[in-house]
Amino acid sequence: MKHDALSMLGFKDFLFVFFFMFGFLAFSQEKNEDNSFEKIEDVPVYPGCYPVKKDERRECFRVQIQKHIARNFRYPEIAQKKGIQGRVFVQFIVNVDGKVDSIRARGPNVLLEKEAARIISLLPRINPGRIDGKPVPAPFSIPIIFKLQ
Repeated sequence: MKHDALSMLGFKDFLFVFFFMFGFLAFSQEKNEDNSFEKIEDVPVYPGCYPVKKDERRECFRVQIQKHIARNFRYPEIAQKKGIQGRVFVQFIVNVDGKVDSIRARGPNVLLEKEAARIISLLPRINPGRIDGKPVPAPFSIPIIFKLQ
């Protein structure tokens, strides 16, 4: 059976994960100020992105998130056996302390949603974004695509 062969030979040999960063969500703070990612003067900085030029940090952040997802991805075995696939949209906030907060995942199946949320929950502490030199929460949205091959 196809799914038994996948289990015996290992997930990574047969599974591909595609992920793309796309538009960042806008949200309101207590003062109802719009602090969308695009308005943040100093974007959140992923560990290892400080040596990068300031104007290239958004791209470095995106690349590091992709690497993090690839390193930590585990296709849920039950979802694999049942042939469950699809795109899970994950929303989260890097808060003023640099911690990932308010993780929400929406997708075709709860198993995929839980795995996507688990992956994002493992992100390291990130230097928060800043507006006028003050740390501000920065919202993110990223799809994680679960696809069996």
